[in-house]
Amino acid sequence: MGIVVGSDHAGFRLKEAVRRHLVEAGHDVEDFGVEQEVPGADYPEIAFRLAEAVALGKAPRGILVCGSGIGMAIAANKVRGVYAALCHSPFEARLSRQHNNANVLVLGGRILGEGVALETVDVWLGTSFEGNRHLRRFRQIQDYEQRREDAADRASAVTNPRLVVVDHPLIQHKVGIIRDKGTTVKEFRELVQEIAGLMVYEVMRDLPLEDSEVETPLERTAVKSLAGKKLAVVPVLRAGLGMVDGILRLVPNAKVGHIGLYRDPESLMPVEYYCKLPGDVEDRDIFILDPMLATGGSASAAIALTKRWKARKISLVCLIAAPEGVQKVHQDHPDVDIFTAALDSHLNDHGYIVPGLGDAGDRLFGTK
Repeated sequence: MGIVVGSDHAGFRLKEAVRRHLVEAGHDVEDFGVEQEVPGADYPEIAFRLAEAVALGKAPRGILVCGSGIGMAIAANKVRGVYAALCHSPFEARLSRQHNNANVLVLGGRILGEGVALETVDVWLGTSFEGNRHLRRFRQIQDYEQRREDAADRASAVTNPRLVVVDHPLIQHKVGIIRDKGTTVKEFRELVQEIAGLMVYEVMRDLPLEDSEVETPLERTAVKSLAGKKLAVVPVLRAGLGMVDGILRLVPNAKVGHIGLYRDPESLMPVEYYCKLPGDVEDRDIFILDPMLATGGSASAAIALTKRWKARKISLVCLIAAPEGVQKVHQDHPDVDIFTAALDSHLNDHGYIVPGLGDAGDRLFGTK
């Protein structure tokens, strides 16, 4: 069995005894240090490196030693996928495996004698996880870890300066209605257009203005007007079509392109089947419309396709986004701004946004 070991200066002597014992027993051992008993070693650094090796599957088990074992246990358990147990006896070591599926054993170098420590190691390595009722509890720990990671991803997405959640009360009210599964196709279609139109105010907030003059009934006066900016909206077929009219009501001179993508059933990668963009796309601000930003694969592919047409300024406009999709788009296209009416919790096992609103295309066009 491959085993990784590590210690600070206070656990160095016991770690060395454990390492020799394991090698003599025929185990493949990797030592993460320290290499000598010199005060000043920082136990978190050792614990993090060893714990990450176990979490990434580079070794099935790890053993850490510091003076009391407490610091190493606290640090190692900060790494997701690591379940470090501080044990002072073979009895505790057995239970840590049988009941808790511990994959890192932590020992106190200033607490345990060498004989007890080595016996504890042997029992820990020789004991299997029992599963059954303990598996249910172990899964609860893993589920909590996943929820925390999802929450962290969501928090990261929220604080991303290139993500704008348009939270105007009117928009939020209408989003609540389209989430309702009882909303009819007609109502859903109308509301999607209304939400897209309301989002235009925030989506195009940075359009440049220039000064000009007009003659009022009383006198000439200075006014602001759009600085000849060229715009294009590009829906991703088919659901993106539902957002187009709502935007064109406010910017009727915008050109409209179309991008068609489908997901390959074997590779699960987006495949282009249609693309028609304005000929002067490189001179326009491009707003890609995709109501549901779920995994982000299709949106990222649409952005990449638009860039191949030499588009320079691209924004993505959505109704509902998941943190996974935001992360994917910004990983592939860090220069793209994302505008959404709602940032939801996560994706389920089928890639649907939760709580979401279901399949936007089906709800827009009354299909299943």
